[in-house]
Amino acid sequence: MSSKAESQRVLPDPPLTGEQQETWLAYMRVNLRLNYEMNRQLQADSGLSLADYDVLNALADSPGNRLRLTVLAARIGWERSRVSHHLQRMGDRGLVERCPSEQDRRATDAVLTASGRAALDAATPGHAALVARMFFAGLDPALVPALRAALEQVHEQVLAEGTLPRPVPQHRLPGLYPDA
Repeated sequence: MSSKAESQRVLPDPPLTGEQQETWLAYMRVNLRLNYEMNRQLQADSGLSLADYDVLNALADSPGNRLRLTVLAARIGWERSRVSHHLQRMGDRGLVERCPSEQDRRATDAVLTASGRAALDAATPGHAALVARMFFAGLDPALVPALRAALEQVHEQVLAEGTLPRPVPQHRLPGLYPDA
């Protein structure tokens, strides 16, 4: 949308209700602090950053453990240039490789290496335990389905209004969920 069209968009007065503002601030507090704690735990336990984990997780969940860079960028919500720079650093550590796409030789795929898979497999149990303790342990289990539904609705709205292409669906990683 052009800046002229954006400036002509009519916003409600006020743009957020009091309840919406408090909810947004609560979300921001959780998001910022949880990202910090997840990044700290991953670095301390496995030498991976949260960004590394996001990339490895997306690749592990993809057919052939590979994704075109543009698809990977859409999946994890990054600009393509950020993905490219981060993959270079991860490639230097042997976690991923970049190679011509199997579907379109003009495009580039990111491919999970055996070392990257081993790093992800080693990091996942501690990461999942942290998420269980910090996110779910203090949450009434009866609220989990409603929270999931709310987050899925928000995600769908972000996809509808956002600028990145719609990502391909992500699936559960095997072995992480005992009830799956």
